[in-house]
Amino acid sequence: MSAAPPDNDVLWARGIVKSHHGTPALRGVSIGIRVGEVLAITGPRGSGKSTLLGCLSALLPVDEGEVWFNSAPVHTLGRAGRERLRRDRFGFVGSEPHLVPELTARENVALPLLLAGAGHKAAYAAAAEWLERLDVADCAPRRPAELIQSQRQRIAVARALAPLPPVVFADDPTAPLHREAQEQVLRILASAARSHQLTLVLATHDPELARYADRTVAMVDGRLAAPVAPVVRGASAVSAGR
Repeated sequence: MSAAPPDNDVLWARGIVKSHHGTPALRGVSIGIRVGEVLAITGPRGSGKSTLLGCLSALLPVDEGEVWFNSAPVHTLGRAGRERLRRDRFGFVGSEPHLVPELTARENVALPLLLAGAGHKAAYAAAAEWLERLDVADCAPRRPAELIQSQRQRIAVARALAPLPPVVFADDPTAPLHREAQEQVLRILASAARSHQLTLVLATHDPELARYADRTVAMVDGRLAAPVAPVVRGASAVSAGR
């Protein structure tokens, strides 16, 4: 009989196994993520970080094991159920922006709010606020093809944050950015999560960027290679954002 996930875990997984075309990517991963936590998943490329985020975010079905969101099973959902969950409850930022090319930056950021039923005024006000916070307010009327990669990536971050979803998944979100911009974007992601009580799950191969997290797990060859290491907020996490 399955054990119930802890009440304070917004995401909980046990014994996740996942393969890609016969190649193992996750080998029995178990993890709990608390409400409002900023968690970094580190490890070299190919270690399984992206696959773990995909399974936790309902992007990928698990081959074996369990995934729960707010004490409701995700692993039993079909494709349509997983799509609804991602649309209504999760934000996602990848290493590529994947903006809608026909829409302006403002429209791209407002889109998830409009799909959730927000009015145009509220959706576009939120879009303007997050574009400003990501230093791309001047890109608002322009389409993705008119922008450089780093601008598009910031817009994708704004789009993920604008609806204030309970969980934001960020898979190497600063890959297209230079070092100074990487630091700025991660500060914004972490501060937004903490100020709005969002849960942020960050995957990165750069351990330096993991210092913005409350705790870190390391992955190697599809397994958690180290126990969760707490970060003292106010020391390393906060001081790093100054």
